Amino acid sequence: MPLFWRIFLLNAAVLVAAAALLLGPVTVSTPVLLTEAAILTAGLAAMLVANAVLLRINLAPLQRLSRAMTTADLLRPGVRPPVGGHGEIAELITVFNAMLDRLEDERATSSARALSAQEAERHRVAQELHDEVGQTLTAVLLELNRAARQAPPGLREELQQVQETTRAGLDEVRRIARRLRPGVLDELGLTSALKALAAEFSGPGLTVRHQLGADLPQLGHESELVLYRVAQEGLTNVARHARAHHAELTLRHTPTGVELRVRDDGRGTGGAPEGAGLRGMRERALLIGADLAVGPGPDGDGTEVLLTVPVRSHRPRPEPLS
Repeated sequence: MPLFWRIFLLNAAVLVAAAALLLGPVTVSTPVLLTEAAILTAGLAAMLVANAVLLRINLAPLQRLSRAMTTADLLRPGVRPPVGGHGEIAELITVFNAMLDRLEDERATSSARALSAQEAERHRVAQELHDEVGQTLTAVLLELNRAARQAPPGLREELQQVQETTRAGLDEVRRIARRLRPGVLDELGLTSALKALAAEFSGPGLTVRHQLGADLPQLGHESELVLYRVAQEGLTNVARHARAHHAELTLRHTPTGVELRVRDDGRGTGGAPEGAGLRGMRERALLIGADLAVGPGPDGDGTEVLLTVPVRSHRPRPEPLS
């Protein structure tokens, strides 16, 4: 039973018992007069109503606190229940808000360290794929080419087929290395990296158009990396799950900052719970104080991922992304 009803029913039982005693053995007149009974009944009703109103007013902050506890999400920070009530109730809400602040800061710090370690590991794996596996496959191609030139015609055709298979494997290794660590982002900048990303995901079943603004403000390396990773994850979800035929990648400068939008004409989310990819995008957005919204497109079809990065209000983090 809720606290409100427990207190109210206890008080009501006391008041009803007192009224019954006044109308029974403990009375001011015998027999009981109708006027006295009416006055006592009206007084009892007034006290019960006043008791209920006072309890409801004083316990309302606890109900708001309960709803805030139920809906609190560290990936959507900043929502706090207003401090209301008096005494212990106001102190309880204040302590809860302070706990949320501490948890959000600790989660942001740990997420920054985890994502920084993840980027460093991606860079290491991409470097090894490029230097070790890539060079090994290149050497194998050269040896196959030399052997094919010296082989008889029948064996030459088989060696050429092995060459094509090895060349396809080398291209796949290079593609994986580019996804793990986009060198074009470091060398040519965010706009060129997003153009290459759109071209990479365009294929026979999916067409990706891009609209990239030319008046973008100066962004830090962390912000550019987060923008690129969110665009990459958004297009990956489109290619894997959306069953879309067209997708659009937009990057533009707005009065509130830089806005990245990934939109498709697929089947939408269908109310499915957020997976690890979307949670990862939200954590990356929190690292730079950005806002991430995921929902249906403007016409109610498909899915739209919208990331808004403030230009001058980044939240500093102790561990920058590598």
